[in-house]
Amino acid sequence: MAMWASRSRSISHSLNSKIHFLEFFKQRQFSSPSRSSALPKTSISENCGNPLPVLEKIGALYAVRRFESTNAAEQASEVRNKEKLFLDGRMEFTSKLKFISEFPAEKVHCYRVLDNNGCPLTSMTIPQVAKDIAVKMYRDMVTLQLMDMVFYEAQRQGRISFYATTTAEEAINIASAAALTTDDVVLPQYREPGVLLSRGFTLQDFANQCFGNKADYGKGRQMPVHYGSSKYNYFTVQQQSRDGVAVKGQAYGIRSLKVDGNDALAVYGAVRAAREMAISEQRPILIEAMTYRVGHHSTSDDSTKYRPVDEIEYWREVQNPLSRFRKWMERNGWWSRKDEAELQSKVKEEVFHAIQVAERTEKAPLADLFTDVYDHLPSNLREQEMLLRETIKRHPQDYPSDVPI
Repeated sequence: MAMWASRSRSISHSLNSKIHFLEFFKQRQFSSPSRSSALPKTSISENCGNPLPVLEKIGALYAVRRFESTNAAEQASEVRNKEKLFLDGRMEFTSKLKFISEFPAEKVHCYRVLDNNGCPLTSMTIPQVAKDIAVKMYRDMVTLQLMDMVFYEAQRQGRISFYATTTAEEAINIASAAALTTDDVVLPQYREPGVLLSRGFTLQDFANQCFGNKADYGKGRQMPVHYGSSKYNYFTVQQQSRDGVAVKGQAYGIRSLKVDGNDALAVYGAVRAAREMAISEQRPILIEAMTYRVGHHSTSDDSTKYRPVDEIEYWREVQNPLSRFRKWMERNGWWSRKDEAELQSKVKEEVFHAIQVAERTEKAPLADLFTDVYDHLPSNLREQEMLLRETIKRHPQDYPSDVPI
């Protein structure tokens, strides 16, 4: 996800003024471990007076072996006592917010402020966040998670053609959005709808896009989950893939940071600090938010074919960003079980309603495939439209009956 931090109030103004580039990349593990053993469950203390050590037992050495085995359970990773995390296998956590200088001589650490039990780590300063912002962040994270759950099942029922979840990436989505303003321009990839959700894109807006109906702002031209909104300065989603980018900022003289993407508070603090530097010092900032893609790559994928189920469940349960942030909120007295139950019930009802409305709404018409690009339709597009309509007349059984011709 790339962002322009700007004081302007429109995309066009932003592109024509001296705005600055702030880029976030999420590092995921798509590989399968090379040794056979199951990942253990980490024992979590409920007592913040006895917090977890910064170094936890996490799966280590990974090698890409997507095409080597049909039995992912036999490829579980060897667990080591020393901290091992993400693809480099040797990254350590730090509770000190320290951006990598342009010419560093030290190893890159990963910034984190809360342990898996939502307890602040020792000897550190917690980023300051107001109660109303924290509550909105958590509500948006839950909403995003529930939306994913229901939309995923809608695809499995054949009601939409495609879907990709954001499971375990909720903190990166929501916390980064909370630290920015709606004037900041976002260039996302397709696991960052939480930024739109945080800015006011409704569940109905998401449903309309996934169903490609006439209320979809993209007029049904894009695949599901490829959202876009000029109103919220969110460019239409497009495929990005890079690994280990924080250290690459050094080569370009860019101040960089690696942050634990499962720690919403750390992401919020890092992005807020980065935005302030980008504007006040007129310089680009690079943030790499580290996480693990818990969900399948998309509804077209079965990730258990190339990674063990135990590994997925470990990251779903032990490293869950919502659970960590919720526990911190509860200790502050900002959230309760009653709040949780009411939110879950309310959001599920809203998502179900949005899907029902989107499903009943008429599809975008055929003509919309050719409009909104040129002031006057060029001859090649007029020819394509004519050929398409002739093909539909000859083979009407092959054309969806619910799309207006």
